[in-house]
Amino acid sequence: MFKEDNEKIRNRILKAVEGFSDEQLNDKPAQGKWSAMQVLDHLQMMENVIAKNISKELERETSHKAVKKPIQLTVSRAIKVKAPSFTKPSEDFIKLETMKDKLAASRQLLNGIYDNAPEASLRSKSLPHPVFGKVPLMQWFPFVGLHEKRHFKQLEDVLSEINGEKKQ
Repeated sequence: MFKEDNEKIRNRILKAVEGFSDEQLNDKPAQGKWSAMQVLDHLQMMENVIAKNISKELERETSHKAVKKPIQLTVSRAIKVKAPSFTKPSEDFIKLETMKDKLAASRQLLNGIYDNAPEASLRSKSLPHPVFGKVPLMQWFPFVGLHEKRHFKQLEDVLSEINGEKKQ
């Protein structure tokens, strides 16, 4: 089930940033690259946007039904996707504890929507995705975990660069 998979990747992400100072996590490895904290910020913003959009779509009387999409391709970094402006991370200094709270809140929101939504609506309604087109609402929940897996690789690269070596 997606919840377990989403929690596994989230836990891997949080474990990866353990032992780094807030300064290190907010440090950009190079001009034009995101800091580790910005990667985390993007993840919580994306999860919030997805959750809120699902909630809005569930309230609509009519919605397009869509066929399942190959969302597992999300983890491939070979396919470049520019982050939508509304999920671009902040340039502000953010403490890890603050970010952990934001990540926990976005996950609680997403899971709460899933737990309270009629399964028939999740299967019969959809939201657009910039690469996959219309995606059934049911697929957006596992998409969040796949999106985090994609960015986990990016996070590892950033942490490696700021640490000067691969951190296990």
